Amino acid sequence: MTASSHAAILNRMDIKAVWMDGELVGHAEATVPLGSLGLHYGLGFFEGIRCYDTAAGPAIFRLGDHLRRLFNSAAIYGVTLPYTVTELAQACKDVIRANELANCYVRPIAFMGESRNGDPIGGDFRMGILVTPQPPLVGAKDSRGATAKISSFRRIASDAIPPAAKATGQYLNSFLAQVEARRCGAEHAICLTDDGRVADGWAHNIFAVRDGVLTTPPLSAGILPGITRDSVLTLAREAGYQVMEADMVRTDLYLADECMLTGTGAGIVPIISIDGRPIGDGVSCPVSTRLAGLLSSVAHGRTPDHAQWRELVGLPQRSPSSGLCRPADDKRAMACR
Repeated sequence: MTASSHAAILNRMDIKAVWMDGELVGHAEATVPLGSLGLHYGLGFFEGIRCYDTAAGPAIFRLGDHLRRLFNSAAIYGVTLPYTVTELAQACKDVIRANELANCYVRPIAFMGESRNGDPIGGDFRMGILVTPQPPLVGAKDSRGATAKISSFRRIASDAIPPAAKATGQYLNSFLAQVEARRCGAEHAICLTDDGRVADGWAHNIFAVRDGVLTTPPLSAGILPGITRDSVLTLAREAGYQVMEADMVRTDLYLADECMLTGTGAGIVPIISIDGRPIGDGVSCPVSTRLAGLLSSVAHGRTPDHAQWRELVGLPQRSPSSGLCRPADDKRAMACR
């Protein structure tokens, strides 16, 4: 890719600034040396967070919970990140304001930089935060829902790679599963454990609905503790549904009245078929649709419920000369360009 074509892509994404190692810089300036160990060995941790436009202004959904999970991911690997949750929360708000966005996808990432003294796993961790105007497209092509395939690639065992961490390198497992699903004509992969239990989707948690009961695999099945998963569990209980965290096998999905995938980038995606088998009638997903509406209402602030899940970004400080935001603390962030 030429420099001019790369710049064109950045312009199309309309990214004015990113946060990198403690300051706001232009997107093209946020470079990573080719010698970074995070690039070579997948030594890093990340989060995907959504910000929504609300009547009170842009609000980040469960920001603190996402950032605490980021720190937990690092801690599982024995890593101490170079910033605090409070500092990163402020940085997320700063970069959203710098890009003058409301509905957007926020991606904090920590990764190991270049080697110290030739140590192949020894380097300082660097951090960056990217925001994009649109979330990743991990939903469904059909308005009724998405198609899925149970992957032949099993989810990595917890005594091989800790599934509770959202670490960059372990997503190669998800990559293999998702590529296989697409080659077989399905939109999303579903992964099983080595002993045949349902784990999760390639980038989502999974729920099945049968006879009005919502069931999702427990954390002991080797799944990521999803923030959206937790939100759905809470909202479903409040809506009067019976909710269970229990082991499932593939036939529990085949025989379900509904199945759905949940995740920050996807929200709630109904699954209308798995391995070519229609789920329920293959058309209607009333529980999934209702829960998606409840989640949207909370995230967009259309209800006073769960106000603690919405963290307001705050108003930007305008620069008369550029029209962009001016960070309040020049020690932590440089002026937007």
